[in-house]
Amino acid sequence: MSKRPTRSRARRRLPAPVDYARRAREIVELEIAGLQKVAKGLGDSFGAAIELILRASATGGKVVVTGIGKNLHIGEKISATLASTGTTSVMLNPAQGMHGDLGILRAGDVVLALSYSGESEELIDLIPLIRRFDVSVIALTGKPASSLGRLSDIVVSVAVDREACPFNMAPTTSTTATLAVGDALAMVLLEARGFKIEDYAKLHPGGAIGRTLLLRVSDIMRKADRVAAVPVGTKVRDAMLAMTKARTGSAAIVDRHNRLLGIFTDGDLRRHLPTIPNLIDLPVERIMTPSPIVVTQSQLAVDVLRTFEKHAIDDLLVVDERGRLVGTVDSQDLPKLKLM
Repeated sequence: MSKRPTRSRARRRLPAPVDYARRAREIVELEIAGLQKVAKGLGDSFGAAIELILRASATGGKVVVTGIGKNLHIGEKISATLASTGTTSVMLNPAQGMHGDLGILRAGDVVLALSYSGESEELIDLIPLIRRFDVSVIALTGKPASSLGRLSDIVVSVAVDREACPFNMAPTTSTTATLAVGDALAMVLLEARGFKIEDYAKLHPGGAIGRTLLLRVSDIMRKADRVAAVPVGTKVRDAMLAMTKARTGSAAIVDRHNRLLGIFTDGDLRRHLPTIPNLIDLPVERIMTPSPIVVTQSQLAVDVLRTFEKHAIDDLLVVDERGRLVGTVDSQDLPKLKLM
């Protein structure tokens, strides 16, 4: 029995293709617009917050950051940034605060409370309890007239026009703005306290950042028989032998007081060998580079990295305050020291 012909089914309409990158750009631009609005609104209250934290820090006080929900995570980042740039800070989870963690508070501390609505129940319940510790409260909120705003000593507005969320619900632009203002607090405090790169290094001893900022040239330079140094008048062939013995690509030329006069590299040899007859029998100062780039042994290792990158050289001579040769830094050593 033959089958009856069936009517063709209507084709299912596929959704229109989405330009994901364009949509992402729109979202980022929404957040940028929010940041621009917040930046324009920063004024006297921000300055007052800085002064309050500086006074607290001067008397041993710390910044206690607190928030709930997404602001708990934003607060953790702000607190970590403050601590890593010289402003003592800890995080207080409001829920844990109700069960003993209020013990981290001391008179003279500053509490940095984060809530965009300013009506987060956990935070509003916490602030009166915090007040009993004789601390000051700074609020970062999008609603300065909120309950949190009224309970705080200083209110810094992080108000934005809308969230990047299409429903205007998920904290996106608002949390970005809060984080940015937290970063601004940390960086302005850093500058106001005269925090230097050496201070930063002390707080970041681990990893490449710590090694680069803590190590001095004296810690990484080659010394003694690992340095090829020859007196002025030495023939090129003997300078080459000194380089071979020290296993380095350059030789320092010094006077009788060990003051540095120049540098001779294997690159110099390759450049001049085809054009200068009997090159290896000439005094090395004939083809050396006079007044070479140098560093001192007290400089930071980060200075060495910058010098290598700026001048595209492989060997860097190290001198003391009188210009006397004390060592050399070979760029090939830096990866082993995990500085590159």
